[in-house]
Amino acid sequence: MAQLSPALTQATPVLAARGEGVHLIDTEGRRYLDFTAGIGVTSTGHCHPRVVAAAQEQVATLIHGQYTTVMHQPLLRLAERLGDVLPAGLDSLFFANSGSEAVEASVRLARQATGRPLIVAFEGGFHGRTMGAAALTTSGAKIRAGIGPMMGGVEFAPFPYAFRYGWNEEETVAFCLRELDRLLVTAAPAADVAAFLVEPVLGEGGYVPTPPAFLAGLRERADARGILLIADEVQTGFGRTGRFWGHEHTPGVRPDILITAKGLASGFPLSGIAASTELMSKAWPGSQGGTYGGNAVACAAALATIDVIEEEGLVANAAEQGVRLLEGARKVAADHTRVADVRGLGLMVGNEFCTPDGSPDTAAATRAHAAAAELGLLLLTCGPYANVVRMIPPLIVTAAQVDDAIGMWAEALRAAA
Repeated sequence: MAQLSPALTQATPVLAARGEGVHLIDTEGRRYLDFTAGIGVTSTGHCHPRVVAAAQEQVATLIHGQYTTVMHQPLLRLAERLGDVLPAGLDSLFFANSGSEAVEASVRLARQATGRPLIVAFEGGFHGRTMGAAALTTSGAKIRAGIGPMMGGVEFAPFPYAFRYGWNEEETVAFCLRELDRLLVTAAPAADVAAFLVEPVLGEGGYVPTPPAFLAGLRERADARGILLIADEVQTGFGRTGRFWGHEHTPGVRPDILITAKGLASGFPLSGIAASTELMSKAWPGSQGGTYGGNAVACAAALATIDVIEEEGLVANAAEQGVRLLEGARKVAADHTRVADVRGLGLMVGNEFCTPDGSPDTAAATRAHAAAAELGLLLLTCGPYANVVRMIPPLIVTAAQVDDAIGMWAEALRAAA
């Protein structure tokens, strides 16, 4: 008898039987408030009726139309529809299956378009587990351990994680931009750098929002040196931060390449990169493709997802409920000294656990995370020490559900103390 790989570890003890909106129901009928959303994937909640109907209709019509062999209407309609929500000028799309694939496609495009070999990524970033994406990832040693040597042509610069450095945001941003400037005249000569790759909010690295001044500083330096700016919006895109795209919290900054996945199709495997037609046309012939990319059913689900997000006002809801969630988590943390920092943007809220001397407190985070699951609230941990408990509800979450989650979180912290 075969079984799943023992390397696959489960974050919660739940054996899910079905999903309904913000809830998962296990095989014994117990309901859980799901504040993991499949790691930010089920943007419209579990089994939204509009998404289900669109997928069911498409399954009965065309499941797979391999898009470098034949073209199909869901893919063409999705490309057109994304033009309504993408930043102005990003009018050319390439679709794949996963975030990792899209990240690697963005790097391939940047290197081919500029003729430069280097990518500068930022400490704490997570960009995927495939070999190229893992080489760009420093969110935790587990992504890179035991698989080296890594892909070359990657250098890392500090990310403005103010809590970690113990400075205020302005001081941290100034330090990190100075260190980037130094990198560009030392290990990563600016004339050799194809792109900066950055998440608008560190995901696996600890749920740390990128300060607007830092993102603006990247754009300024990229423009001055002929470097492309790639925004990894795999987790921050499609409304999660309270704007349709996470980088939109920094006015006036537009990436040259935008990466999307996760919430794009409400749980169906679909990812993509967007760039200007001028830039995308610099990709070399044959460099973009894939067997399952742009799958017809996934595209139909993505079309329904966009409709639901717009018609139900889910971006505005993410902004409103995100403030409620952040304020609630901070209020709870005030009574628990081990929760040393609570931060977030929209429906991405992180609770960082530390010991009294400021060291990461993985044990306390693990206890709180497990206690929450026992009470019926599903959460995830992140950060290099797994000492950050993150809250990622679907965009459909209501004020009452946020309040219920905060109540369970408070009880979990008391139980884990």
